Amino acid sequence: MSKVSTLGAELEVGMNAGLNALPAADASERPQGRRLAAQFKGWVMPLALLVIWEAAVQLGWVSAHLLPPPSELVVTLSDLAASGELLRHIGVSSLRVLVGFAIGALLALVVGAAVGLSRELEAYLDPSFQALRAIPSLAWVPLLLLWLGIDEAPKITLIAIGAFFPVYLNLVAGIQNVDRKLVEVGGIFGVKGWRLIVRIFLPAALPNLLTGLRTGLSLAWMFLVAAELIAATRGLGYLLTDGREMARADLVIVAIIVLALLGKLSDSVLQLAERRLLVWRDVYDSNRP
Repeated sequence: MSKVSTLGAELEVGMNAGLNALPAADASERPQGRRLAAQFKGWVMPLALLVIWEAAVQLGWVSAHLLPPPSELVVTLSDLAASGELLRHIGVSSLRVLVGFAIGALLALVVGAAVGLSRELEAYLDPSFQALRAIPSLAWVPLLLLWLGIDEAPKITLIAIGAFFPVYLNLVAGIQNVDRKLVEVGGIFGVKGWRLIVRIFLPAALPNLLTGLRTGLSLAWMFLVAAELIAATRGLGYLLTDGREMARADLVIVAIIVLALLGKLSDSVLQLAERRLLVWRDVYDSNRP
């Protein structure tokens, strides 16, 4: 009789283990399913807009000369890609954004860390930076032309200016909002000087910093168009200007769409890095059903 009882207990344990394993498998598959569903939802609005756009032009509600339909834009995009012209423009613009963003972000890291950690430096520097960041991008163009000529230097400088301020502001805010208890605990364990910055302040300010980097990168793409108005002969900004001068709305819209896609692609790379670097956080967004 005891053997029967033992066998029944083992079967019950096995069934419970099996039932408990099923939700775990579902739980592991659920986040991936949610991500796929979210990506699909992100395509709903663009696809609906394209359908309405094409229908409005084909039905004559909108002039095809002023707003070419998506079908015509596909032809223009194919012609530019087949000739290699589109790839050259994308390569030049991407390189300018990459170099300008790297310079601006690196300077923002150094200056932002110094200002965030020193009230004295903040008093001297921050008011000037707050005033400079309010200057529109096009207002810098004449001055940069006078100072740096018409080569690559003024273009990269303008992009660096656009990338600098979001990274600087977010890093300063992140450092100044670090929990005082973390700093005190670091002091108790003898963490001081640069070790305190590297091991306490920067990790704690990392969420703000990554937000600043994403914002700075998007502004770098925006400042790119203004930068490529500076006597450029290549780049997506030049393609915009060329389309305007030739009264070709299809070229202008194609350049805008390519800029949007490149901006989204680069932001997705930083977003992926943000998820990997901040996987340790237990925040509301990561636990949403």
